[in-house]
Amino acid sequence: MAGRTELTAQSGQLARESASTPKVRSRSDGAAIALDETDRKLLNLLQGSFPIAPRPYQHVASLACLTEAEVMQRTQRLLDKRIIRQVTPIFDTRALGYSSMLVAAKVDPEYPHRAANVINAHPGVSHNYLRNHDFNLWFTIATEPDSRLGLEGTLEVLAREAGADSMRELPTLKLFKIRMDLEMEGDTGALASTAEASEPAELEPQPYDERDVAVIRALQGDLAVVAAPYAPAARELGMTEGGFLDHLAGMQERGLLRRVAAILYHRRAGFSANGMGVWRVPEEQVAHTGPRMAAVRGISHCYQRPTYPDWPYSVFTMAHGRSKQECDAVLDAIAELTGISERATLYSSTEFKKIRLLYFTEEYKDWERQHA
Repeated sequence: MAGRTELTAQSGQLARESASTPKVRSRSDGAAIALDETDRKLLNLLQGSFPIAPRPYQHVASLACLTEAEVMQRTQRLLDKRIIRQVTPIFDTRALGYSSMLVAAKVDPEYPHRAANVINAHPGVSHNYLRNHDFNLWFTIATEPDSRLGLEGTLEVLAREAGADSMRELPTLKLFKIRMDLEMEGDTGALASTAEASEPAELEPQPYDERDVAVIRALQGDLAVVAAPYAPAARELGMTEGGFLDHLAGMQERGLLRRVAAILYHRRAGFSANGMGVWRVPEEQVAHTGPRMAAVRGISHCYQRPTYPDWPYSVFTMAHGRSKQECDAVLDAIAELTGISERATLYSSTEFKKIRLLYFTEEYKDWERQHA
């Protein structure tokens, strides 16, 4: 694959996309499970206020006006009911030196699952969705800093083995927001409201050492719902709990660790629709407009990505809602806020894969030995 992957333009494609009715899972309830007000408040806190502290559930309990035992009991029930996917540390892929990007692939529309299965076998593929577009398979992929194939070589292999007609590479040029918090207590108005805009995030790799790698290996994955969830990883590394927590806090300050949080199953939590709103923003306006788009609460991800002759959209925003109409309301709020009106919305009809990446594992090298 030389440089950015080949594009194929079709006359009138963008017009057809805007006029077509997307196939999207947008039932009013989806697969949602009934939650009471306390559950909703707790889910918000677990997504945004889970601290690096000896007794994190005790801290959440103080904010929720509950006992620590009740918070832990409810958290475990929400895990068992598959409302919460996992409580986990969220490390920064770019800061750790991994190469990553969003990729749009054009695969056989009759049997997209065949291509999806090939692509999903790579351990660095964290998300893979079928979307309403000629480029119908959209996935995110990361490769290790010492990958022999690298990102370009890996995509060449995946394109060949998946039988993709073409792949469009959409790397991040500027990152304005990446924070997946589902607003569990608010209504559509809350999702369409704005918070304070922030500056684009740092994308460069940050220095780290073998102790950092050992901490990541020991802690990544699901945290047990126990009073002191960081303690087992500290014991595994022969560290005191206080020393381990201090090291984690330092990793957060250095940008290696973004936060520790609950990750939800969107549809089970009531958010049955997600729409990737893509915007035609003039190059000279991106730096000003991107942070304003990112400030809308219903947006989880906001990036500047490259444009192509048949793809004029430079800013991508991921909207999440309890229905397609709620996603549209979030995107409409962005249009009103910024004055940018030219957009397309790609809805997902099938989720082929969604995981939290694991770092510094042998799976990456095993895949390359099998496929290189």
